[in-house]
Amino acid sequence: MIKIVFPMLLAAAAGASVVIQQVINSDLRTALNSVAWSGFASYLVGLLCMVLLALALHDPLPSLATMARIPWWAWSGGLFGALFVGGAIVLVPTLGAATFIALLITGQMLASVAFDHFGWLGLAQRSIDLPRLLGVAMLIGGVILIRR
Repeated sequence: MIKIVFPMLLAAAAGASVVIQQVINSDLRTALNSVAWSGFASYLVGLLCMVLLALALHDPLPSLATMARIPWWAWSGGLFGALFVGGAIVLVPTLGAATFIALLITGQMLASVAFDHFGWLGLAQRSIDLPRLLGVAMLIGGVILIRR
């Protein structure tokens, strides 16, 4: 039981951290009067944290040969992270945290179902079925209810 409960609690805490991050970034945007610089500050602090983690774990730098074998699109995660952070900085004050996160989760679920169904980017293919469609419909219903 604890083998599944602890990871679920960590996932819930990660979800809460997303809300905290977006509210803090939006506040920083107001203070700096800049979407770009508040996003930059967020990524700079994140970069420093990841460097400290790599040092603490004694992770060696990957070799150039290893990096050369990685497909070009595998390096694009930061681009999508920047779109997320920049979008959130602009949208959280307008939509509110609950509506933004509800729409974020709905978009994630729609994309996840499509990626699973088609097996995109190397994922194992998992067909869309009725329970998954009902789950997506419930998420969309939740967005409608939260938006009030």
